[in-house]
Amino acid sequence: MAISKSAGYDNLPSGNWLPVIYSQKVQKFFRTASVVEDITNTDYAGEIEAFGDTVNIIKEPTVSVSSYTRGGAINIQNLADDQLQLVVDQANAFAFKVDDIEERQSHVNWESLATSSGAYALKDSYDENVLAAMFSAAGTDHGTVDCGHGTGDVDPLNTLALASKTLHSSDVPTDNRWTVGTPAFYEQLAQSASKLMDSSVTGDGASPLRNGRVIAGQIQGFNLYMTNNFAGLYGLFGHMSSTATANAIAKTEVVRDPDSFADIVRGLHVFGRKVLRTDALTKATFTYD
Repeated sequence: MAISKSAGYDNLPSGNWLPVIYSQKVQKFFRTASVVEDITNTDYAGEIEAFGDTVNIIKEPTVSVSSYTRGGAINIQNLADDQLQLVVDQANAFAFKVDDIEERQSHVNWESLATSSGAYALKDSYDENVLAAMFSAAGTDHGTVDCGHGTGDVDPLNTLALASKTLHSSDVPTDNRWTVGTPAFYEQLAQSASKLMDSSVTGDGASPLRNGRVIAGQIQGFNLYMTNNFAGLYGLFGHMSSTATANAIAKTEVVRDPDSFADIVRGLHVFGRKVLRTDALTKATFTYD
């Protein structure tokens, strides 16, 4: 079709592609998709702005208790001020462009589609990176668990119970516990008891899927999350205090493509992750025969 020119058309229009719009959209899409942001301590997210930023996290001091007799001297303990550093040393980026003609004459909102796709791509890379770091640092490894259908297979529910016991033994708080598993794990979990995932068992009025959350209730004290961002058939069990994360959409900008009539949109996502308590993380590798 012929390319028409509207009255007052400017070949390099300003204001049609506002970076702040992209930044807000990317952040919105990202946050509604990330499993990691639901299972880690994100209290420090507001303290970073750029790649290379460092957040100092003061460790809670361990206070000793000793016996006391009336009139006896009390031993005064010196409190430790140990700290951990959360360094923003990870980064991912995306870039796409939309031709001026495609923008003006297409019935498809390429800007919205590409922004959403870019956000989800950042989310996948972020979740995969952080989950891998958490899995590697887990303090307890329950080894390979056969959750198949043959003789001697382990009921996945028993694995949840074992993970819960492990966390109990380390005095990990019972609130804000979670487990992240693959779709194959949850398939086996659902098959282990026909009503296991039913609202009558979990206490849910419904079972919404949001941020990878499988059900709104808990099983064995765990909030259940599903992800495809494990490199293998892994299961990770832990507490929100185990890991601190901080991330930000550090830069979203629009530049003109020097080689064509198009706008290039590119974004930079920076983040850091630090496992604070290895004893608040347990893991297992599952097989399904």
